Amino acid sequence: MPYKEPKIEKLYYTIGEVADMFNVNTSLIRFWEKNFDVIKPHKNKKGNRLFTKEDIENLKLIHHLVKEQGLTLAGAQKKLQENKDGVVDNFQIIDSLQKIKAMLLEIKEEL
Repeated sequence: MPYKEPKIEKLYYTIGEVADMFNVNTSLIRFWEKNFDVIKPHKNKKGNRLFTKEDIENLKLIHHLVKEQGLTLAGAQKKLQENKDGVVDNFQIIDSLQKIKAMLLEIKEEL
């Protein structure tokens, strides 16, 4: 079996990279950072935001609540404060189901 090079994970992602991940403007990422306490990017000497994997996971939750579920910012903030673990569990289930669906559709295409 040929050697598969492991996927290299970065420690920090720039705001541009993060915005591309979510297909949104950098201004929206800054807006969410200001409105959600769970987003705490590091800043370098120039003041550039550097996001960790934890920040990105929290942004995934916010994106899910606001963009996919249609909650207001206040609603998303309340939901994360009241039951973040439940939101994380729900998101992980939905994410897993979406991956399974994509895999099944890919298999269907190959048939």
